[in-house]
Amino acid sequence: MSFCVQCGSRIAEDARFCPACGTAAATAVSGSPLAAHASEPLDYTIQGDNLQVARVRLKPGQEVYAEAGKMVYKTANVQWETRMIGRSLGDKIWGALKRTVTGESLFLTYFRSTGPGEVGFAGNYPGRIQVFELRGGQSVLAQRDSFLFAQATVQLNVALIKRLGAGLFGGEGFILQKLTGPGTVFIHGGGDFIEFALASGEVLQVDTGCIVAFDETVGYDIQLAGGIKTALFGGEGFFLATLTGPGRVIVQSMTLEKLRRELGPMRTGGDERGPLGALGGILGSED
Repeated sequence: MSFCVQCGSRIAEDARFCPACGTAAATAVSGSPLAAHASEPLDYTIQGDNLQVARVRLKPGQEVYAEAGKMVYKTANVQWETRMIGRSLGDKIWGALKRTVTGESLFLTYFRSTGPGEVGFAGNYPGRIQVFELRGGQSVLAQRDSFLFAQATVQLNVALIKRLGAGLFGGEGFILQKLTGPGTVFIHGGGDFIEFALASGEVLQVDTGCIVAFDETVGYDIQLAGGIKTALFGGEGFFLATLTGPGRVIVQSMTLEKLRRELGPMRTGGDERGPLGALGGILGSED
């Protein structure tokens, strides 16, 4: 099976020219329709401040896949198709089940250009877009429902938190998203981002739920937030996420859960994540 290097269309074995664009069949490549451009870096720019949009300029035959509902626009020559990940029916069903536990939809949407084209993606709430250029076999762990889109060569899987405490109280549950290269990955988080490069053994304590992503080499656990008084009335909840280097860590200044609480009609103030939130709000009042 051969494909045109100009537009990525399939070419019959006995054809002399591409039926879509007229390019000579002698220049066609064999194998996958992505063979011509799949390994090439993506041409993209990120525009905006806290409502960012990633603009990707696809080369002929180049393909990306995205979480359903994250596309903002596309040019007419960019084809899209919704499908499940996996070669066999069993792989597709298992992949769909894994995606549901990470908070994502059952299907992914694939975008492939038949010529030079452009497609734009954005998150569903105010925040920023983070890009990872992953080498072959390199992985990054990200919070649930943070995946935006990625190059077709990137694998999207589920990562289970091994420590019981981190899974129960870490703000993200037992499930994280694991993205493995080679390829370019785009994720979305709330507010602004703060990036840390942790040395070996260096420890960073973060408000649970504020972690956007971290390298696979970073250790992840939770610890009690100081003494009992601090945990009850400090306004930060009972636990802090503890990240231990080496590796890169990205933290967000706003979570979707915090935004929902602030916009809620029955908000009373104080620490609303624990059973003593109302008491903490009363004691902290200046009235």
